[in-house]
Amino acid sequence: MLNFGTIGSGWITDEYIHGAKDSGLWNLTAVYSRDALRGKEYAAKHGAKLVFTDLEQFADCKEIDAVYVASPNSMHYAQCKTLLKHGKHVICEKPLCAQADKVRELVKLSQEKGLVFMEAIMFLHQPQLKLLEQAVQSIGAISMVKLDFCQRSSKLGRYLQGELPNIFNPQLETGALMDLGVYCIYPALYLFGKPESFQISTNKMASGADGSGIVTMQYPDKLVTLTYSKLGQAGADSDFQGTDGTIAVASISRLGGIRLLHRDGTAEGLHGDDEKYKLMGWEAKDFYRYITQPKESRDEYTKCSELSIAVAELMEEMRHKAGIHFASDSAQ
Repeated sequence: MLNFGTIGSGWITDEYIHGAKDSGLWNLTAVYSRDALRGKEYAAKHGAKLVFTDLEQFADCKEIDAVYVASPNSMHYAQCKTLLKHGKHVICEKPLCAQADKVRELVKLSQEKGLVFMEAIMFLHQPQLKLLEQAVQSIGAISMVKLDFCQRSSKLGRYLQGELPNIFNPQLETGALMDLGVYCIYPALYLFGKPESFQISTNKMASGADGSGIVTMQYPDKLVTLTYSKLGQAGADSDFQGTDGTIAVASISRLGGIRLLHRDGTAEGLHGDDEKYKLMGWEAKDFYRYITQPKESRDEYTKCSELSIAVAELMEEMRHKAGIHFASDSAQ
């Protein structure tokens, strides 16, 4: 069993902790928070014995093998760099960084240190991913793919009342593309590679953040459209349309509700859905395996790292084409 610490105290961290503990492979020993009282409350909630308000001390703690990072996007780069320099394995929530150069730098640093640095993206680590891949191969030539993640933000009400929640604050490198679009980009690149070209349209909010967007990716033999939004709730599946059938996916981020629709009109259920903590538990299990079985998992881990870089590169291109700029872009 390995010991881990956390950065971030939102619901997503709760779910990761639950999933990691449920795997039987991880023991939570420490939490980091800039607020001492909040840190103590969070540690007590989850049974962690150590609380830190100083990042360097947290990163230097010998009772921590690895860290789960779920802080605001704008903090990922500096925090992950500090943790890696101190010899900690890191799993960081998506998106890793706003700029691809920073992702490449952190991947290189982790390689030099002999550490695992991975993006916490559920899509890559679910067992049902293989079912989806097999189904994609079974439906003939694919001409059209629609990948959708439109989910009304729980913070939208506060925003409409005049507040500025983190998710709608571009100073924190957030917005619909960074928060939800990434879940559509991952399967597109994983299954089909980089497109020949793309077009992007976004709906800008008064805060400067993008509230929703549509991307059309052109491949030699197919079109892949991405739709994502923090402003409204989707009511239709993502789907893969082939000459011999269609694959419908109720949740592309969770790979939940996968159905194979045959040409004769019959439908075959391939996978249902799982609780959030179980989905994140698969991430925790692979994180553990990459650390403890480096030779056996090298090829798989390398593919994850390469894909994280490719996603960061494409998302940066998309942002610039859509006119979505962050303060950190000026340093590039």
